[in-house]
Amino acid sequence: MKSTLYSLAAVWVLAAGTLPATAAAADEVNLYSARKEELIKPLLDRFTEETGIRVNLVTGKADALLKRLQSEGRNTPADLLITTDAGRLHRARQAGLTQPVESAELQAAVPATYREPSGHWYGLSLRARPIFYARERVNADELTRYEDLADPKWKGRICIRSSGNIYNQSLVASMIAHGGEAQSEAWARGLVANLARTPKGGDRDQIKAAAAGECDLAVANTYYFGGMLAGKDPAQREAASKMAIIWPNQGDRGTHVNVSGAAVTAHARNRENAIRLLEFLVRPESQSWYAEVNYEYPVRAGVAWSALLDQWGTFKADSLNLGQLGINNAKAVMLMDRAGWK
Repeated sequence: MKSTLYSLAAVWVLAAGTLPATAAAADEVNLYSARKEELIKPLLDRFTEETGIRVNLVTGKADALLKRLQSEGRNTPADLLITTDAGRLHRARQAGLTQPVESAELQAAVPATYREPSGHWYGLSLRARPIFYARERVNADELTRYEDLADPKWKGRICIRSSGNIYNQSLVASMIAHGGEAQSEAWARGLVANLARTPKGGDRDQIKAAAAGECDLAVANTYYFGGMLAGKDPAQREAASKMAIIWPNQGDRGTHVNVSGAAVTAHARNRENAIRLLEFLVRPESQSWYAEVNYEYPVRAGVAWSALLDQWGTFKADSLNLGQLGINNAKAVMLMDRAGWK
């Protein structure tokens, strides 16, 4: 996508990752983003083109950006934070790094399930965390729920990331919300007993391991799978082609989902511009771009999915308010530790 407005003066993604602490300006907004530049910049280009408001962008790891906001305190130049996982958004709020936003446009576009009740953060895109299975070795009818992963029949056949991964913590947090700690801990112990290997690597590594026969099942976020199928790496495309999706818990609560989301920072100098950018990111055209380029699902109803997402079929998503993922995070982490989840 052609970009004409991002000059060095318009976008500051510096080697040191710094933004000057300046007074509020009528024509700019400062954004800290845990999304990689290529996964957010085209939308920012469009926003600048439409509004004349330039976006000063700093990208970084999600947890590092939270620590940075904390250390900068009132002196932070950041007006808006974009990060992944409702659990991290909850941490930002608990640390006093965000402020509530009331916007009729945001409330109309983002379902209550995918936003913080008092407006501290709003979901921008939706990702599901289903079960992936090796087509040649597993019958899709053999398991239909996350709970089935604890069945001894899968001993030595499951790959999943570590307990330190926020996506897994949020999955367990959702199970606590639905079934309580005791039931969730029993499940986690059963899952750990069925692992094919000590958890290591990212979501793509779990899918690649299953495709290579190191395990038969993997738990991962769908956008990683989409990136493998549509990416330039032939080895990743081949691995992903050997795998298919099981949408868990379609007969009860639905498949676990999470968001990438945004929050206006507590000390935003350009608050109104930050809200305008946030509203822009949930418009139908922006939501459609997420689905097409990032292989994520729109949070906004009525926005068409990309062709690749359509190939995976529709599914029932868990309707749990995602604020519960952050509320239950500490319980989830302790539970996973007791279960021996490395």
